[in-house]
Amino acid sequence: MKPPDRRLMLAIAAVGLALATWLLMSGVLVWSTLAPGERETVGTVLGPRIALLGMSWVVALAGVAYGLHSLYLRYASAPARLLEEIRVLLAASESQQLTPQGSAELRALAGSINQLAAQRDRLREDMAEQIALASRSVQQEKNRLAALMAELTQSVVVCNLDGRILLYNSRARLQFRALSQAPALADGAELMGIGRSIYAVFDRQLVAHALETIHQRLRRGAGSPSAQFVTTTRSGQLIRVQMAPVRDPATGVEPDAGLSGFVLMLDNVTQSFEEATLRDQLLHGLTEGSRSSLANMQAAVDMLGYTDLEPEMRERFLRVVREEVSAMSARITDLVQRSTQGLKTRWPLEEMLGTDFVTAAQRQIESHCQRSVAVEGADASLWLKVESFTLLQVLTYLAGRLVDEFDVKFLQLRLQQVGQRAQLDLIWSGQVMSTETVMAWEMDPMRFGTQSTPLTVRDVVERHGGEMWFERERVRHQAFFRFLLPLASKQEQLDAAQTMHHESRPEYYDFDLFQVSEQASALDDQPLSLLSFTVFDTETTGLSPSQGDQIIQIGAARIVNGRLLRQESFEQLVDPGRLIPAASIPIHGITQAMVTGQPTIAEVLPAFHAFAQDTVLVAHNAAFDMKFLQLQEARTGVAFHQPVLDTLLLSAVVHPSQESHRLEAIAGRFNITVLGRHTALGDAMVTAEVLLRLLPLLQGMGIHTLRQARAAAQETYYARLKY
Repeated sequence: MKPPDRRLMLAIAAVGLALATWLLMSGVLVWSTLAPGERETVGTVLGPRIALLGMSWVVALAGVAYGLHSLYLRYASAPARLLEEIRVLLAASESQQLTPQGSAELRALAGSINQLAAQRDRLREDMAEQIALASRSVQQEKNRLAALMAELTQSVVVCNLDGRILLYNSRARLQFRALSQAPALADGAELMGIGRSIYAVFDRQLVAHALETIHQRLRRGAGSPSAQFVTTTRSGQLIRVQMAPVRDPATGVEPDAGLSGFVLMLDNVTQSFEEATLRDQLLHGLTEGSRSSLANMQAAVDMLGYTDLEPEMRERFLRVVREEVSAMSARITDLVQRSTQGLKTRWPLEEMLGTDFVTAAQRQIESHCQRSVAVEGADASLWLKVESFTLLQVLTYLAGRLVDEFDVKFLQLRLQQVGQRAQLDLIWSGQVMSTETVMAWEMDPMRFGTQSTPLTVRDVVERHGGEMWFERERVRHQAFFRFLLPLASKQEQLDAAQTMHHESRPEYYDFDLFQVSEQASALDDQPLSLLSFTVFDTETTGLSPSQGDQIIQIGAARIVNGRLLRQESFEQLVDPGRLIPAASIPIHGITQAMVTGQPTIAEVLPAFHAFAQDTVLVAHNAAFDMKFLQLQEARTGVAFHQPVLDTLLLSAVVHPSQESHRLEAIAGRFNITVLGRHTALGDAMVTAEVLLRLLPLLQGMGIHTLRQARAAAQETYYARLKY
């Protein structure tokens, strides 16, 4: 509830005091005119009348207060509210109108301002059209860059000289999530994001050394200098990094030109390093084992050269030769098998949804062979790890030979999981072929009309580490080629699914961050427009943190360089370790089943702390949310020492005359659509939109820095609320 205005209270008190003084002075004057005998009886005679005058004074004061309040609302409060709405209107980026209120003159003024605002909106639209036309070519370049980044198979991150990330692609986000120490929490959001520091993953000195290497090569006149290094992450992954410079356009392309940032191309080489180590171990074992075996065989052969050797001893030495030859053969066979498996795994295979592959095969066979192809029982949940181009060639080649040589009229494709592999069948009905014919097709180079490829069906199958054979179904009078193919791992399926179902391009790429420097002034004295904010909200079991209520969900969004990064959000359910009261479930919609088995607050808070690192925390009614976080410090060891801004207090700063500062009321004043209310992430998004509207209004009041904003917030009435 809005506190009463101090000026109105002082005015009412002044009028009441004046009336009381007038009554008192009137009584004193009457008393002074009475004779001594009359004064003794006046109390009895005038007592009831004095009481009546007192009551009349109270009634008169109430009437005066009501009148003053009406006048205040009409001529003081209404203009103040109108002024606040005008400020919102001036700062609004979209069409907005004032609500006429107060006297006839104020309503007429509001109408005139609305007409001016409408003219401004039309001018804005015309200007926006002109800007859109002028910037179309620039936007095309940005779109090309975004498309290029999205389709790169390598992880790419672009940073400014302070290591702040200003561009990345989806591969980088997936890889950073895999590098996170807690990848299951909030999708690994604590590592990757616009404006985040790359030093959360890589050692600062290592990056600085690579930059110095690039500077040295630039000074020596290298045209395209780069540096490479290999490092391990906190999660134990081995990463090979190639760094390339981003030249500062203001310094030209001279050899000693300055840098404004750098590009990192990341490659996780953990598996290949392990495979190389294993091969070295196998070769070492083969060498040492073979040396011992050859020595034993040489000794046995030398003994067998004696003609007078007894039969028992001869048989003994022959057994030694046989055993050593068998051991050498086993070691060589094992080495060959492991090396072959390594070659197969190094062939570039990609994760692909099985139904997508079968659909592509169906279209290609129908187009090439002019035959109808049916799909039977394709498992929609299967993810294959295949080289789709050559595998489609195999199916098209075999279907073409069936049509050309046996005039097959109808074909079917079937895909299902069998054990740890996928089973793909190419089925047909028709003439029976011999095993020799199948073997010939399998070993012949594949041909497609006048075109040919040196690859054979067997080559492609072996590259996949799979198997292929021909089989008949006598009951159905059908035959089929059966392929056993590798499945993608669970993690590969998850990564591929996220790449498919989410926008792969960066939400935006902010090259203005090239200008940000850590050598800027202290955080408190930085302009609000240059700060990075983590806007967060919590859902809880109740409203009493000091009495055992717990957090059940944390949601957060980031604002960097004046932009809300909707894609870079943090959202995580939390197991509170206690029952959720039934009365609170309709408010936030979180049930006990939803939080059971989720990470505890001791697991979630470190990830959220990393997500909010180097930013200003923002919440609506922040005292409530911060109390829950502070009560967890002793238990989790995680303390939030960042500065905190409260949109409730900031709203009271810019709109002191408004009756309500609830989140819905503020959003309504700013014409913000409220979605997902009373979900942690939904409320955080709305609060972030509110903050972006409040910042220019604060600047209009002369509040430019974080220090000034915090000081102004503490002066408001609502800053006295405690939890």
